[in-house]
Amino acid sequence: MDWLIGPFEVSFVRHALWATILVSLICALAGTWVVLRGLAFLGDAMSHGMLPGVALASLLGGSLVLGALVAAVAMAAGVTALGRSPRLSQDTGIGLLFAGMLSLGVIIVSHSQSFAVDLTGFLFGDVLAVRGRELGYLVAALLVAGLVSVVGHRMFVALAFDPRKARTLGLRPRLAHALMLGLVTLAIVASFHVVGTLLVFGLLVAPPAAIALWATRIPVIMLGAALLGIGAAVTGLLVSWHLGTAAGATITAVAVSMFFVSASASRLRGHR
Repeated sequence: MDWLIGPFEVSFVRHALWATILVSLICALAGTWVVLRGLAFLGDAMSHGMLPGVALASLLGGSLVLGALVAAVAMAAGVTALGRSPRLSQDTGIGLLFAGMLSLGVIIVSHSQSFAVDLTGFLFGDVLAVRGRELGYLVAALLVAGLVSVVGHRMFVALAFDPRKARTLGLRPRLAHALMLGLVTLAIVASFHVVGTLLVFGLLVAPPAAIALWATRIPVIMLGAALLGIGAAVTGLLVSWHLGTAAGATITAVAVSMFFVSASASRLRGHR
């Protein structure tokens, strides 16, 4: 019991636990639609596309979260605009913006001699350094994500399964797509300073993908993804504490491992 409870008696580990629980809930809401619509590449591109905004904010002494938000919104707007071109596939537009934004971020970083530590935090996060104020931001982000998920649920379902049918029903698929991008953007921006941009992608995709192999209803996928994310947070923090590994990376590794266990079990069930 001391092995299980002891680490969470330390204040910064408790803050890290609450932060990762909140991130797991936010990523469950957004990640379900990422998995169902096959937007994993978009999530990866948007998480890396925030680098120019974060780099500029760091160099100018501004808020990293605000810089990330501005860059992510610009990325989402660019994806939406390029996606309307009949001559370009959505993946092409995402790839172009991904390469362009990442290149711009590296150029900005190259002008600073003291940005290496900040860049490491941007990529890998620092979940053990979360403070009470940041927990408040995550709670606010969760409330907004929940509101968008409830209000846009019917539009998101129609868009995920048949955009033409959504248009016929008057559910405005373009607006639904923009809201969905906004939801993904919110999840990434709210989570990057906790687990980092390279690792938030794992929490955004792995838990919903693991549950989608078993569940047949969208609310069940969301609930299951949230529970798996919380389980990964608790397990990852315990492993990180006792083995001395990076907390954010360990949490994400546990989440991805859960997916492979789920996929293996699903395949065995199919054979039987």
